[in-house]
Amino acid sequence: MNDDWRLQIDLREVGRARALADRLDAHQLQHDLSEAFHDRVVVTQDRAQVFLYAGTRQQAEAARDVVEAEARQHGWMVDIDLRRWHPIVEEWEDPDKALPTGDVGRHTEREELMAREREETVKRGYPEFEVRVDLPSRHDAVRLSEQLRKEGLPVVHRWRYLLVGAADEDSAKALAGRIRDEAPSGSRVKVEGTWAAVYAERSPNPFAVLGGLGG
Repeated sequence: MNDDWRLQIDLREVGRARALADRLDAHQLQHDLSEAFHDRVVVTQDRAQVFLYAGTRQQAEAARDVVEAEARQHGWMVDIDLRRWHPIVEEWEDPDKALPTGDVGRHTEREELMAREREETVKRGYPEFEVRVDLPSRHDAVRLSEQLRKEGLPVVHRWRYLLVGAADEDSAKALAGRIRDEAPSGSRVKVEGTWAAVYAERSPNPFAVLGGLGG
């Protein structure tokens, strides 16, 4: 089970939404978010709205603090709505609404898995490249993420978006080509540049901004 948390941020103006997305992609923010690969927060923009997708409530609330600090600094009026994906009714719902017992158990198992994967990430080091995938639906993203994880690939799944780690540029390009062939029609795949070069002098950015994509 993937635990999806979403922040919907209404900035009222397209320019402000674009500016916020750019700030989150700038690697210059002071924040308390984890920098582990599996704790990435996916960011998308749809006109005057920005959407942030996180794997835990703690992540989502920390990201909200970042957004609120940016809004105060720039004098932006923002409306922020926190929602959690309900796997039974398949809708974004009140974050305090209890999930069915079985789902709570699967959530605990997922948290334990994520903790183990974070430890492995520390041992291996940060992936130098990543393939970013925008799929037509959440179901498509779930199926592909499960397939890639079975192959031992580091995968972050947020809503209908995936981030897949790769050790080098050739591996990333080969993986991207394969995903383009295997993913459902309408999927969008992008390879991000060298992590080692980008992060030689600063820590990895916990935000992954998928430009030009809606929520």
